[in-house]
Amino acid sequence: MRILHQVDSFTRTPFTGNPAGVVLDADGMTDADMLAVARELNNSETAFVLQPDGADHDVRVRFFTPTTEVPTCGHATVGAHFARAVEYGLPSGSLVQKTGGGLRQRVEILRDGDGDGDGVGDRVRIGMHQGAAEFGPELDGTQVDRLLRALGAKTGDLADNGPVQIVSTGHSKVVVELRHRAAVDGLRPDPAALKSLSHEVGSNGWFVFTRATGEAELLTWARMFAPAIGIAEDPVTGNGHGPLGAYLVRHGIVPAPDGRLDFTGRQGVAMGRPGEVGVRVDVRSGSGRDEELLVSITGDATTAFRARLNAY
Repeated sequence: MRILHQVDSFTRTPFTGNPAGVVLDADGMTDADMLAVARELNNSETAFVLQPDGADHDVRVRFFTPTTEVPTCGHATVGAHFARAVEYGLPSGSLVQKTGGGLRQRVEILRDGDGDGDGVGDRVRIGMHQGAAEFGPELDGTQVDRLLRALGAKTGDLADNGPVQIVSTGHSKVVVELRHRAAVDGLRPDPAALKSLSHEVGSNGWFVFTRATGEAELLTWARMFAPAIGIAEDPVTGNGHGPLGAYLVRHGIVPAPDGRLDFTGRQGVAMGRPGEVGVRVDVRSGSGRDEELLVSITGDATTAFRARLNAY
């Protein structure tokens, strides 16, 4: 019997944050089976948990959008390991997951409180070490103009603190800063135009943020669009906030005292599914563009429902 969890990540309030399907004990399911479940749930990603196939990791997890497999996913990683922690009563600790893309990522289970282990009395948070950031090409002026039109933004909305650039900590995003929260909230993207640009620049996700949050406890306010992989808009994106943190440090937009930056970003408000991501960037060795930036994210989660998967 396979168990299906619907987990809302980066929140403690059901039906907010970013929903992820999680199928525990997915060994034996085919690629077509996994894609069918992901399509039926219609979340931005669904995670399938499998036994390890080597000694260098503790568990394998594959991630599917409704249309394709992706190499890694932040919110579905949080969802998968929250579901495992709750289902199996796992204590605080760390483990290594291997993804369908072959990535090996350290995951932390952080259990607070003195509840009965069902994820209700305890606060169970999940941390994900995304690893060293990689910085790709910067979009040229013509591409930026096309992007702003595709997003439904004005030229004057674009901030001038750093470039519009592809950044990856495992699954690349194009990072775009706008001047005002109203500009971010007011975006009305053209999915076809964004999809065309994604194919041109070689990155499927468009992570748009501002630092004009209006709230002292938040550093950033964001939205993310990925129509090229079947995601019109993603509520709260772990694999967007990780590259964002590295981008802020690399370009000197936010200082990293003593080689470390910690911040909280909010996303999903425009979709009625607000959530918050804790981001940490550690600066290791070198200086300027030779620095190695190691990124991790942390998020709460809550179970929306748990069911038996009868189809497979």
